[in-house]
Amino acid sequence: MFYIVCYDISDNRTRYRVVKALKGFGVRIQKSVFECPDLSEKQFLQLKDRLEALIDHGEDSIYYIRLCRACIGEVEWSGLGRGPEASRFRVV
Repeated sequence: MFYIVCYDISDNRTRYRVVKALKGFGVRIQKSVFECPDLSEKQFLQLKDRLEALIDHGEDSIYYIRLCRACIGEVEWSGLGRGPEASRFRVV
């Protein structure tokens, strides 16, 4: 599946650890937003478990947004950057 993962983390050390974990699963598209284009359900659950263990649930937040192939084509953006690449999307 195709996931967008975005976070708001107050502690620098925790934020660094979250970024390090996310880089193993996806590509940074903005400062606190990662695109994870080709995750199986098992990989997604591994990523989620890892991130949930790192954050302070009273201070931080992480959003996991799942996109289907049709939704990827509907993504809009402004300014610099690019939209998600549907060609990298694999149906599992």
